[in-house]
Amino acid sequence: MASAVGARSGKPKYLEIADDIAEKIRNGVLSPGESVGSETDLMDLYRVSAGPVRKAMLELRMADLIETRHGKGSFVKTRPPVTRKSSDRFRRSHRRAGKAAYIAESEQAGLLPTVRVLYIGSTEAPAAIAERLGVEPGAKVLARRRLYFSDGTPTEEATSYLPWDVAKDIPELFAENPGGGGIYARLEDHGHTFAEFIETVRARLATKSEVNALGLSPGSPVIHLTRNALTDAGRVVEVCDTVMAADQFILDYRIPATD
Repeated sequence: MASAVGARSGKPKYLEIADDIAEKIRNGVLSPGESVGSETDLMDLYRVSAGPVRKAMLELRMADLIETRHGKGSFVKTRPPVTRKSSDRFRRSHRRAGKAAYIAESEQAGLLPTVRVLYIGSTEAPAAIAERLGVEPGAKVLARRRLYFSDGTPTEEATSYLPWDVAKDIPELFAENPGGGGIYARLEDHGHTFAEFIETVRARLATKSEVNALGLSPGSPVIHLTRNALTDAGRVVEVCDTVMAADQFILDYRIPATD
């Protein structure tokens, strides 16, 4: 049976389809995690060709209502966002309690965090990272690349870069599990006390490799965050280059109003 989307609405057909599906999602007719139907099913339901259906799916993805899984179809979104509080996640008290920043922020959101280590070893510093670390482009640095999960869903991919002269004397930095509190705790254990963290944030579309790593729909937005970890001595001892699924995070910053 064909769906009775408004023939007299004056809207393009793909917007009528997107509106109809969005209403079903908001009214609970389509539940979180439920398929919205295959492309063929939707073509039959709305009596249209593939073009309007594909454009409707794009509208719904942009509205953050569905996600498209390669080879499986489109489904109503189920994943809640994690709230990241910059005033909280890097507190020294978290590290002393044995919690790295990601563990602390996930637990505060009521999610189960897990980490998959993708690579640990020496690499040549990319130019942008070298500038932040204060080393020459191509200089030897330690790289730690991880994929983070919340409740089993991949949410961010991060690579930490550390100057080799700092990292080589801290064997825990070469281990998959550097111990309670993460690498920041190990750095502080070895005398590199942190004074502040400086983050640069921008939004962009996910690359193909990021789509695959994070299980995103093609064309999904990501948050690209780069962080300098600065010590009391004024040295950047780590740069973390992070790509996050934009629908999974709210960046909540506290900004002092005084000088």
